[in-house]
Amino acid sequence: MDLIDKLTDLFQFFQNAMLFRLPLPIHIITAVLIAFIISSCATTRSGSVLDQGEASWYGPGFHGKMTANGETYNQNDLTAAHRTLPFNTVVRVINMDNGKTVTVRINDRGPYAHGRIIDLSKEAARHIDMINSGVAPVRLELVRSEQPIRTSGPGSIRQEEFTIQLAAFNRRSDAEAYARQIRRSRVATGLVDGQKVYRVHYGRYRSASEARSDLERLKQNGHEGYIRQVQN
Repeated sequence: MDLIDKLTDLFQFFQNAMLFRLPLPIHIITAVLIAFIISSCATTRSGSVLDQGEASWYGPGFHGKMTANGETYNQNDLTAAHRTLPFNTVVRVINMDNGKTVTVRINDRGPYAHGRIIDLSKEAARHIDMINSGVAPVRLELVRSEQPIRTSGPGSIRQEEFTIQLAAFNRRSDAEAYARQIRRSRVATGLVDGQKVYRVHYGRYRSASEARSDLERLKQNGHEGYIRQVQN
């Protein structure tokens, strides 16, 4: 979410409070403003260290198959899988054993083995000389991203987050009108082929399984939807 969207949400919060004549004690106003400032500033800049841990690589068994973002996986491209980084984020991967580096674009999800933070394509693994070892200790640095990257707090890349998507609209006003019909739902801004879309989300969950009971209840009340990873 960019700064304009954050300002819009903040304005809407206070506007709704005035509309429904809700009392807003000074400590609540202060808390909301502090949260807004923190969330706006807690983004990572180019060159910042995102994470440090173990890298692995994947290749022949997945070559030609579809990646999580809908591309066809090519083991000879400089790409990688990460559990939470936004698709098309570009990161520098530094092999801590030999100092070799490679720059990759995130286009898939994984790895899910304990302790591993990134799954490189075969070609990327070759660049940092880890084909034979299979795994290597690495540091990830941000090169560029189409979306803000956070390493702490809500939306952090340290934690997968899931939600229930109920609808998507091209106009924010339409999304807000739909969201008002469902208590606890909210509007989230995303990008599809470079164009903004406004999604109606419900709930925040640490796993897809946590969301299933709420999804079933929503369906029983006539609201169709599906579980999605927020970072996708």
